[in-house]
Amino acid sequence: MVLRARLCLVVFLAGIVCLTLSALSVHVVSAAQITARSLTLQAGGTDGGSEPGGVVNHLFSFTVTTTGNVGSIEFLYCTVAVGTCVTPTGLVTTSATMGTQTGATGFTLVNTTNGAPYITRSAASISATTAVSFQLLSVTNPTTTNRTFFVRISTFASTNTSGGSTDYGTVAASTAEPIIVTGIMPESLVFCTGGTVSTTGGVPDCATATSGSVNFNQLFSPTDTATVSTQMAASTNASTGYAITINGPTLTSGLNTITAMGTATTGTRGTSQFGINLKLNTTATSTPAVGSEVNPTPNGTNYKGQSVTGYNAVDNFKFVSGDVIADSAFGGAAGTDSQIFTTSYMVNVPGSQPAGTYTTTLTYICTPTF
Repeated sequence: MVLRARLCLVVFLAGIVCLTLSALSVHVVSAAQITARSLTLQAGGTDGGSEPGGVVNHLFSFTVTTTGNVGSIEFLYCTVAVGTCVTPTGLVTTSATMGTQTGATGFTLVNTTNGAPYITRSAASISATTAVSFQLLSVTNPTTTNRTFFVRISTFASTNTSGGSTDYGTVAASTAEPIIVTGIMPESLVFCTGGTVSTTGGVPDCATATSGSVNFNQLFSPTDTATVSTQMAASTNASTGYAITINGPTLTSGLNTITAMGTATTGTRGTSQFGINLKLNTTATSTPAVGSEVNPTPNGTNYKGQSVTGYNAVDNFKFVSGDVIADSAFGGAAGTDSQIFTTSYMVNVPGSQPAGTYTTTLTYICTPTF
């Protein structure tokens, strides 16, 4: 509103001197202050809500104080709460669009003046104590980091913010330095072997691996089958997963040996046989049953470890040094979360098998391909 006054001073003997006084436009001093007002900086498509220079959404919420017609609402962005308004550096509102509106609807956005967008509609009454909210989309935040800025909100009966405001209030917001948290997941292979490998919190834990020195469950005999088992755990993030090979000689005692099973077959008591598999075998092999299935069970997504042909049939055993006995190709070769494999060892001997302590040292090698 422009206030002008013309003051005439009568000066004796010097005629009349007239002065013109002017005042800047000001809101009507009787305007009421809106309550429960806030500005929430909301994340945009890619930028965080308070990111300096981020293209984000600004959500204004407040409660109307005065009952009456509201045809427009102005959002004046300033560097200070009161006094001369300077648009914050880097702020862009001319690309903003209208978002959600609640409590009072039918508004469209006028964004032609940077830093002073307003919304307009055909004037309609809003009752006092009505909670409203208006969202401005794609506002570019001020570019100064960690800097508070203010938005002066004014409601008008007119549709273009002309005339005195009805209600007003100021809200504050601030840009904030983004916190960038960085971590690196390197190429990874976790592999261990032992007599047993347990889980911690449900996850196979190589720290629990026990000694790899194990003994068969009984003395070798032509009338019974001797068995024992060990375990290993493996996981990798290699793009085409891993392959596990077994390496080493068959059981020997001096110059005497037990025949390695060159093809996968069932055990026959009274013959010379040494073989392995990675399955839960039945009591047809031994009493009690020996071995276990891979755990967790492969599912083709995050658990892809599996035993392979030659070592994946119940009660069938084989031993060829250098063979791949397991890989992470269930559902397609790829990385996998940790799983525990149980290797079962089976021995049959003929009655003529020379006496002695039979041993072998086996090395499992897990090779990931990144």
